[in-house]
Amino acid sequence: MDNAKKIRVLKQFRYVGFAEGTSYLILLFIAMPLKYTMDMPLAVTYVGWIHGILFIVYIYAVFPTKNTLKWTFRRSLMALIASILPFGPFLFDRKLRQQEKEIATESL
Repeated sequence: MDNAKKIRVLKQFRYVGFAEGTSYLILLFIAMPLKYTMDMPLAVTYVGWIHGILFIVYIYAVFPTKNTLKWTFRRSLMALIASILPFGPFLFDRKLRQQEKEIATESL
């Protein structure tokens, strides 16, 4: 498989991870406080729906990314665990950036 495709798949996964992680933080630190301190439950409803959709997209994106990049079981499990932790996708993204650099230097 050529390295350009690997980098493209990795970047797509990183974008999904960024969107999912951001929606999770908005849900936890903006929507939830609005619901419980200002009695605005619709904030959680709308942000929760968006986050739920992005969470499902993230989970489904792990598996094709795993197959394309030949991830180990451990790395795949870490990607899945990162999706349920606040700031997890951002911490996992550091590993992904490192892998992207390694793939880019392979092609030179």
